Amino acid sequence: MNKRIVVVGGGVIGLATAWVLIKSGHQVQLLERNALPARATSFANGGQLSYRYVAPLADRGVPLQGIKWMGKADSPLNLRLRMSPDQWCWLLQFLRACRRQTNKINGAHILRLALLSRQIMQEWRDEDNLADFDWRRSGKLIIHRQDDSLNKAVQGIDPQFQQHLSHDDCIKLEPALAHIGKQIRGGIYSPEDETADCYKFCQALLEKLTHSASFTLTTRCEVQGMKRQGERIRALETSQGTIGGDEFVVAAGNGSGALLGNAGIRVPLCGLKGYSLTLPYPQRPGLAPDVSVTDYGHKVVYARLGDRLRIAAMVDIGYDGDEIRPARIQALKRIVAASFPDLQGLDQAEIWTGMRPSTPAGPPMLGRAGYQNLWMNLGQGSLGFTLAAASATVLGSLIHGEAPSISVQGLTWEP
Repeated sequence: MNKRIVVVGGGVIGLATAWVLIKSGHQVQLLERNALPARATSFANGGQLSYRYVAPLADRGVPLQGIKWMGKADSPLNLRLRMSPDQWCWLLQFLRACRRQTNKINGAHILRLALLSRQIMQEWRDEDNLADFDWRRSGKLIIHRQDDSLNKAVQGIDPQFQQHLSHDDCIKLEPALAHIGKQIRGGIYSPEDETADCYKFCQALLEKLTHSASFTLTTRCEVQGMKRQGERIRALETSQGTIGGDEFVVAAGNGSGALLGNAGIRVPLCGLKGYSLTLPYPQRPGLAPDVSVTDYGHKVVYARLGDRLRIAAMVDIGYDGDEIRPARIQALKRIVAASFPDLQGLDQAEIWTGMRPSTPAGPPMLGRAGYQNLWMNLGQGSLGFTLAAASATVLGSLIHGEAPSISVQGLTWEP
């Protein structure tokens, strides 16, 4: 049955959700608080579609590492404690999830969703004729500088899809790593992983959506509250008036917690601040990675996006907003320069920061949100681009009252 569905949030998750619902024959109104969609967390992320490497941040040893890293500008993770009940509640749940077995269980839930996402993204590229978004099956190489981290990674690979590479194999696959060759103990290579520009992907979806008579985009629209009637949401109160619908989807990233809180629903979300640099990809071979590379020790990712190089890194907890921390950017540039000393343009690189909406344990929250016609698509964290297509498809099935093609165990919100 054709429904009027309101989707709140115009990032990659909201746009993918709108596209799934439009393709299913519904009328969709997408509400975006900014002047343009996909200008926040989806704008300049790492660019990796990392379907095989989806390990949650919460793992054994991370809390101790986090304490050691506190206050260090070049550390992968910075934590600033605040007088915030929400932050402390999130951190407590995060600590509970920092167990090896819990990490494996949650990683399996995310992997299930990621593999579905890979399938759906291929269908969208093949069947929907999306505009170019610098997609490439680049393969992904995770390099390790420590034997213990490499040995742990080797134990968790799927030999059918991932390969354990020696030091020499890593350099042969990606010659740009030669400068730090002596530091590399080995790597894990996933030949089928991909890279793409998330913002261009969002633009490609938006172009398709705007050609549909069933789609409406409303920008500069702040949702201020929900009108409830019994077990249903009747309408949204917004800065542009009251907006009604049959179903309502909250996919507003970091703004989702406050919005759902207006309806009495508390979800464990925390914005994990990350940073990226974008610069021209060098014309001379061997100066920067062509394969998608993750430097595990520094938690820095490198992705070639067309004629640009995207470098992304770091997790800051307790640092909100769009403010750039200069010390973090300078530390990132030092790490990059030490790894690729002949790379030009770092000083002129475009600098970006974004808040990745994350759950404590790692898996996103999909499904009904306390009311019969209120739904959530939240918490994909640093894997928003990777998981967007599958998250939207699973939610679309749930809204239709159908069983999704994968189990949603571990992927739903539980009050």
